[in-house]
Amino acid sequence: MADITSPAISDYLLAHSSPADDLLRELAAETTRTFPDAAGMQISHDEGELLTMLVQLVGATKAVEVGVFTGYSSICIARGLAPGGSLLACDVSDDWTSVARRYWDRAGVADRIELRIAPAIETLRALPTDEDIDFAFVDADKPGYPAYYAELVTRLRPGGLIVLDNVLRGGRVVDPNAAGEGDVAIRQVNEAVVADPRVSVVMLPVRDGVTLIRKR
Repeated sequence: MADITSPAISDYLLAHSSPADDLLRELAAETTRTFPDAAGMQISHDEGELLTMLVQLVGATKAVEVGVFTGYSSICIARGLAPGGSLLACDVSDDWTSVARRYWDRAGVADRIELRIAPAIETLRALPTDEDIDFAFVDADKPGYPAYYAELVTRLRPGGLIVLDNVLRGGRVVDPNAAGEGDVAIRQVNEAVVADPRVSVVMLPVRDGVTLIRKR
């Protein structure tokens, strides 16, 4: 696995981004205490700030999140929504999202978030096919990414944005010997996205790789 961001650069990035408030710091700490083996799934705060800014720049009122975990990214997305906006949050874990629900309440964004506990692909396929999603963030099981992208892009409005997380897989995307199911799926979605004539794409070396996908 390649060092995408060294510890020194990571500290510098965080020191030169708008800081996390007390609630987000508490959520990060509780996540680490309660789910130590899974805490690495939580996004870093600089990525959370990026999500808030992107939601604001898009002027999003309708957002979708695939992969909630303990709700850090949900709060960041919900805080960026335009007045009257809503976030559909998809996850399969009651344990993780029970933490998320508490912090959504404390953050004052619970009224903007609808949580669906079910396989995300089922939730997405059940949505209307109207092109009315403004913003989507995918940070979930990697084998599911190609299907998540396929369902989301057809429902994304022109000018809307999809953000895919972990698209570098710790550098394994460039390792031909990395043949895990998640590695193969991420390579597949990376190739599909860049070849899709419906969208414009930029892949950024933010943390473990973030791809921004804007519908034409």
